[in-house]
Amino acid sequence: MVKLRLKRCGRKQRAVYRIVAIDVRSRREGRDLRKVGFYDPIKNQTYLNVPAILYFLEKGAQPTGTVQDILKKAAVFKELCPNQIKIN
Repeated sequence: MVKLRLKRCGRKQRAVYRIVAIDVRSRREGRDLRKVGFYDPIKNQTYLNVPAILYFLEKGAQPTGTVQDILKKAAVFKELCPNQIKIN
């Protein structure tokens, strides 16, 4: 099973994260299938490769809680299923 997960990079006390598609049995810094984004919590910057993320989500990849929050803020799930969204 594939997950969209954060992979820690950067130096001590100055972490930045890559958003990667990775096998669930791999460790946090293990070999990833593909890098699909970047997240810097200190500067609050996010870069997402939306077509790659949508590809993995359509194939059944499960995002972790933190990655799911990042994707919600970027409205990626609206692009995944635009005809199933309620607009009030």
